[in-house]
Amino acid sequence: MKILKLIRRVPRAIFSLNPPVIFILSYILAILIGGTLLKLPFSLEPDRDISLVDAYYTATSALCVTGLTVVDTGSTFSIAGELIILGLIQAGGFGLMTFFALVFLWTGSGVSAQQYVFLKESYSQDLFQNAKRMLAIITTFTVMTEAIGALILVFSWDHPLTLGQKVYYGFFHSISAFNNAGFTLFPDNFIHYQGKVILNLAIAGLIILGGIGSPVIIDCWSFFRSPTRFRFSLHTKLVATTTFFLILAGTFTIWFVQRSSHLYYMPLHEEVLVSFFQAVSARTAGFNTVDLSQLGNAAIMVLMVLMFIGASPGSCGGGIKTTSFATMLVVLWNRLMGRNVNNIFRATLPADTVGKTLSIFVLATIFIMFILTGLLMTQQGNFPHVMSGGIFVEYLFETISAFGTVGLSIGATAKMDSFGKCLIMLAMLVGRVGIMTVVYIFISRESPAQYQFVEENVMIG
Repeated sequence: MKILKLIRRVPRAIFSLNPPVIFILSYILAILIGGTLLKLPFSLEPDRDISLVDAYYTATSALCVTGLTVVDTGSTFSIAGELIILGLIQAGGFGLMTFFALVFLWTGSGVSAQQYVFLKESYSQDLFQNAKRMLAIITTFTVMTEAIGALILVFSWDHPLTLGQKVYYGFFHSISAFNNAGFTLFPDNFIHYQGKVILNLAIAGLIILGGIGSPVIIDCWSFFRSPTRFRFSLHTKLVATTTFFLILAGTFTIWFVQRSSHLYYMPLHEEVLVSFFQAVSARTAGFNTVDLSQLGNAAIMVLMVLMFIGASPGSCGGGIKTTSFATMLVVLWNRLMGRNVNNIFRATLPADTVGKTLSIFVLATIFIMFILTGLLMTQQGNFPHVMSGGIFVEYLFETISAFGTVGLSIGATAKMDSFGKCLIMLAMLVGRVGIMTVVYIFISRESPAQYQFVEENVMIG
């Protein structure tokens, strides 16, 4: 009984710390453990070795469900190493803090008002209303979706694989796709399968379902239980509308700007399929069916915009999130219409939400500029601009890809030294835990003094 009491006190002791600190430390601890395991001989193929930095880089990329790699996963790691990577992907995708919060609440541990606010704002939903039901729904949805995806993929491979390998590859890529991780066991990613309709749709479907977020999953579950009495939340409406718009606009734009390229010397339906897959994958997944280094600058710009926006809150993806992008469009539209309120779908967005959205956008932009500047200073050296080629675009692409936990690359990863990899690891970690989570560490949660000075106008525009 004494041991049980001590065990029950552990969650309370942990939660007595600053919640954002717990959140970030949980990721750092998992990265250290995962990276150390990946460095050990049993995780590597015979006669293969990787540096400690590369091991931690791979662990960070897996836990932060990014997919940026410095070594070929399939040929470098043994089955044990690949399973470690898969475990990190599943832990990072499901969300360590969500899991801890639900399990602790399930066992009866209490939380403070400060911790309640942090967790609620971090996941844009109330984690504390019927925690058991929420955990069951999300877990069931995750397992069923990954299992169905794996089953479809098993019959989609045309590589010379045994039945056991097809099953293993199916589950690995299904989990990687659903968690928006972008890890693949094929050296050319999915370029070999660019014309396979079923495989492309299966991977894209897993990416979309993994990126819609738990609030939408809970809403859909409630709707199917009571379709006549249930009303979808504004959050779900914004996520669904924005996701559809980004996929449609991304597909058309990529196809339009890249259609005359030699990469698109294929039938029209394959051109559309390739464009659709890249538009979906660029949101946070990191798979590719074409050599991205051969894309034109316009197509690369489109991919960077999609990567910066990312997936939806409470999901496996990163970026500033679809709801933040939608909120900025709502504000812009209402201002152009001469309205001082932010109306959308017969609802009004609170001013507090708009303010947080602006903060996220500005902070994310500043952070990306900080990482990019660090990379250009340490990786490029003092070469004049005319001699540096497209290195600026390469490192900008890599930085946004890391922050958005996407995993796409146009070649910068292979050029980086250890310091550059550490900067990208930092970008992946901040992108996964959220820029506001990092900010919460340094700001006080006490109510600020409610006063203001005399208003004074400034010229804008």
